[in-house]
Amino acid sequence: MSDIAVAGLLIAALFLILGSGVWIGLTLSGVAWIAMQIFSSRPAGDAMAVTIWGSASSWTLTALPLFVWMGEILFRTRLSQDMFKGLSPWMQSLPGRLLHTNVVGCAVFAAVSGSSAATCATIGKMSLPELKRRGYPDDMVIGTLAGAGTLGLLIPPSIIMIVYGVSADVSIARLFIAGIIPGILLALLFSGYIVFWALRHPDRVPPADAKLPFMEKLKASMSLIPVALLILSVLGSIYAGIATATEAAAVGVVGAMVISGAQGSLTWRSFKEAVLGATRLYCMMALILAGAAFLTLAMGYIGLPRHLAEWIGSLGLSKFQLIVMLAAFYVVLGCFLDGISMVVLTMGVIMPTVTAAGIDPVWFGIFVVLVVEMAQITPPVGFNLFVLQGMTGKDLLYIARVTLPMFFLMVAAVLIIYFVPQLVTWLPQQMAP
Repeated sequence: MSDIAVAGLLIAALFLILGSGVWIGLTLSGVAWIAMQIFSSRPAGDAMAVTIWGSASSWTLTALPLFVWMGEILFRTRLSQDMFKGLSPWMQSLPGRLLHTNVVGCAVFAAVSGSSAATCATIGKMSLPELKRRGYPDDMVIGTLAGAGTLGLLIPPSIIMIVYGVSADVSIARLFIAGIIPGILLALLFSGYIVFWALRHPDRVPPADAKLPFMEKLKASMSLIPVALLILSVLGSIYAGIATATEAAAVGVVGAMVISGAQGSLTWRSFKEAVLGATRLYCMMALILAGAAFLTLAMGYIGLPRHLAEWIGSLGLSKFQLIVMLAAFYVVLGCFLDGISMVVLTMGVIMPTVTAAGIDPVWFGIFVVLVVEMAQITPPVGFNLFVLQGMTGKDLLYIARVTLPMFFLMVAAVLIIYFVPQLVTWLPQQMAP
């Protein structure tokens, strides 16, 4: 059979099994088993056992459940309310005023949570009722929150970066450090859009609260100290070369428990809920990663990645054309799959092509995170849209429409890091080897 026929058969099998309601992890394993059984001489059962055990026993992957657990603990604290109290006095003088708390709050929480949905939900818990009470327009409140919530994927520690690092065999510590400047860049683009909107529609911005003296602002900012210390301990230990990503994740869990305990929100019930929530989420991720590892092996035996790389190479695409094509591919894929599935499903096929094109794998990791962020706010499978639909009761298409400007700002961010790649690569190059 030709490569196109084989690929068509496997894609049809993938969507058929997914459409029947089978879990994504089991679907990936099933498609890999079909590929091995029909198109390879190696026994499928033996290959499945060895590959799944190898992927499940990866030491690097230990960082994943720890960061998930850290986020679950923080989700149950008063952190979001404290952040609003600390940030809002400083936002009053900016055009757009408290709308900026969505962006800055998400950027800060993203630095202690690896999940986009958790960032969106936690900051939304705080900002949606507060901003609505003060008269800020729903379209801007929801749109900026949906867009800024995606910073949970880009600003380290990031679950999707760990998944990419494991799938593409790239240093997770370098990926974390590489995400800092693009994360700040994207947050500035979001805030810049709020300023632009506020200057064009000054009548839609509610009046400022009573002006606080400088010392009062500083006093309010004291509530940001716990989260600042947690960010410093997690990212500082990685950047200084003191800890690996896994060890820093353990530091983060301990720090999250200390913050939770100091706030009085660490009860036996909240601890148990955090452990169970983290376990459920990680088991889902581990099953997907194991299925993807087996599918990657099966694709390698068939030779599809190599043939795809050769075919794309024969097209004579420039690096820019390849990046545009991959961005469009991931955005379309994001309409049907969640971010983790997108990464693990495609890395085995895409990475040989990327390597052959001379693209830095760390830079490509940040690019993938950005396009996965776009997928988080595109229907029908946009996780941030689902989170906000549950929190606001608004129609999914309405939320997608008001989030559209954020989508275009992410496109702009991709173009900026393409033309100025040093924004991604400079910090990792400063790290201790």
